[in-house]
Amino acid sequence: MSPKGVHFIVEASGCDETITNVVRLQDILVEAARRAHAQVWSVSFNRFPPNGVSGVVVISESHLSVHTWPEANYMALDIYTCGARTEPMVAVEFVLAQVHARHTHITEITRGLDDDDRIYYHSFITWEEDLNGRKAAEEGSAGQPKA
Repeated sequence: MSPKGVHFIVEASGCDETITNVVRLQDILVEAARRAHAQVWSVSFNRFPPNGVSGVVVISESHLSVHTWPEANYMALDIYTCGARTEPMVAVEFVLAQVHARHTHITEITRGLDDDDRIYYHSFITWEEDLNGRKAAEEGSAGQPKA
C-alpha cells in the first residue's frame, strides 16, 4: 500500500515583500524543487495587477505552484510530488523561510493509496504553525536574545 504521491497545500500568512517579486519567487520555487530532489521541466511565472504573482514549476514528479496576494501578505503554495526519491516537505520549508512567512496552515495529502484492489483513495493530516513564535523560541534556546 505505498502511495503514488504526497501533496502539500500551504496557506502562508504574514509573508514579506518577496511575494511581489516575480523573478525572486520563480528562483525560490525552482530552488525548492532542486532541494526536494525533483527534476524541473518547465517554469512559468506572471504578475497579476496590482502586485500578485502566480507561477508553476512543472517537475517530472508533478508540480510546485504559487499564488500571492501581497496586499494581504498571503501566499497559497501547492507542492505535489510522486516517487520515493523526492522530499516535498524540504521544498515547503525552504519556500516558507524565503518569504519569511509568520504563520502557516498546512495540509498533507497522501495520494494514490489502495488496498491491492486498484481502487485509489487519499488520506490527509492538517496542522498550523506560528513560525514567528517558533523562530523566537529557537533563538531563545540558542542563547540569543528573543526578537
